[in-house]
Amino acid sequence: MDSISFSPVSPAIKPFDSKSISNSNTPFEAQKSFSSVLKQQIEKINETQLQSDQLTEKLASGADVDLHQVMIASQKAGITLQASLEVRNKVVEAYQEMMRMQV
Repeated sequence: MDSISFSPVSPAIKPFDSKSISNSNTPFEAQKSFSSVLKQQIEKINETQLQSDQLTEKLASGADVDLHQVMIASQKAGITLQASLEVRNKVVEAYQEMMRMQV
């Protein structure tokens, strides 16, 4: 039986600390940092989707899997995907708002 562990989303979101910001970061370094964080979060979302798919396949094939574990994994995958889509929508909206600004 596979066990599902729930990890909080909050470790990915760190509080703002003005001491941790250094003025020596170049735009290129900031872009690399942002892209690496984004890539890690997308990989985590993909892992939850794959875990849900695996449990669903096991249940459909008749393996010894608890239905409630499959439903929890499915809901977790759905919620993480939905939350990531909302974040993406907010980022696109912010980008569009910036593009409408007159210089």
